[in-house]
Amino acid sequence: MDRSAAVPSSPLARAEQFVWLTARVLEQRRFAYHFLGGGADPVETALAAYLGDDGGYGHALEPDLRGPHSRPQHAAHALRVLDGIGRCAGRRVELLCRYLTEITTPDGALPAHRPAPPGAAVASWNPAADGSAGDLRATGPVVGLLHRNDVWHAWLFRATDFCWAAVAALAEGAAPRPREVLAAAAFLDGAPDRPRALAAAERLGRRVRKLGLVTLDPEPAEDRPPAEGRAPGERIFVHEMARTPDSSARPWFTDAEVERSLDFLAASQSEDGGWPLPHLRPGPPGAALERRPIVTIEALLTLRAYGRALD
Repeated sequence: MDRSAAVPSSPLARAEQFVWLTARVLEQRRFAYHFLGGGADPVETALAAYLGDDGGYGHALEPDLRGPHSRPQHAAHALRVLDGIGRCAGRRVELLCRYLTEITTPDGALPAHRPAPPGAAVASWNPAADGSAGDLRATGPVVGLLHRNDVWHAWLFRATDFCWAAVAALAEGAAPRPREVLAAAAFLDGAPDRPRALAAAERLGRRVRKLGLVTLDPEPAEDRPPAEGRAPGERIFVHEMARTPDSSARPWFTDAEVERSLDFLAASQSEDGGWPLPHLRPGPPGAALERRPIVTIEALLTLRAYGRALD
């Protein structure tokens, strides 16, 4: 019997098999919505399993952060899911904004990390913090997504001001970390003052290129020293910084740089049909397995956004 006919050949078919065999229910429902014509209601139902009594999200929605308690990173993840299915509105988002208000720092932003309850399990790379200072990495993506979906809540006023100030500091102060630039771009993508956002993006983009914070040549270069603000082995690719053609970071790169990065992304699909984790870091058992289907869906969405064939 010739078994080769049963092996999926297209990138999408191979990814579908990987998702059905390895993913959580949420990622299975997301895949079905984005690529198989599935409905949004099953995605919302699956996401609701991660909802806490405080209006926030927990239960390892963001796989590296274990335990049932709500965290800012879970909130950003939930908003990305809701934005992707056109459901980032209504009572659920209102309750989430109330939760964000409760955990807001004195400077009007979200903390990078909140102290976990005694005995709670968190990833070993997640540093201890008292949650007293706001952080652009936690705040920028949340504020950007809420503005992108025309959500208006009192919490947004100070949080938006915080993000504007933080983005300006990245363009002028000490060398930013790549993750800070990613958060800045996420904020600028949704910022309602578009002329101001485009001007800020242009200034930040010049800084990013000057410091070499984004890997323009995706091929490995073991002897290449890390750029300023980047740890050894840490690489942010063009397709990660500009996930869609309308991203505020897209003008930072030439067409050739974008195409080279997309070629690298497309070629990175593993034999099992999924995409590998782009940044290896220690974490709780099982977190990497849960994250790979998330990375796979993001890779497919990016490739499709740029018109790459998946079938």
